[in-house]
Amino acid sequence: MAHKYFTIQQANRTLPLVKRIVGDIVGDYRDWKDCVSQYELLTAEASNEESSEQITIRDDIERLAQRIGGYIDELAAIGCLFKGFEDGLVDFYGRRDDRDIFLCWRLGEASVEHWHEVDAGFGGRQPLLPEMVSGGSDE
Repeated sequence: MAHKYFTIQQANRTLPLVKRIVGDIVGDYRDWKDCVSQYELLTAEASNEESSEQITIRDDIERLAQRIGGYIDELAAIGCLFKGFEDGLVDFYGRRDDRDIFLCWRLGEASVEHWHEVDAGFGGRQPLLPEMVSGGSDE
């Protein structure tokens, strides 16, 4: 599967849009979790038949899940990968020394300032190296 590759500058230029989308995902995810908890509580206390309140909450769960899926699709169309609902993690494919890496950003950060190996995940996150910031072509 072909990936869109980003320089640091290109990834940072997408951030105004990415921040809004990720903010929507994280907010809707919190609402989705609240609805799931409400539904589970009602289901535990209910009889065999689903109540109108359960149906309403189930519909909200489905609506929120569809919205979240749409937002994730928007990020994919930009070329980045959504990696975390709790923290709003996003990875951008980049290249370093002829290998794929991820340029890593988290909701609340002003710019892309970290990277990690593709197989390392968030735990392998490292600050950008000076040559990564100054060496990127902006084409």
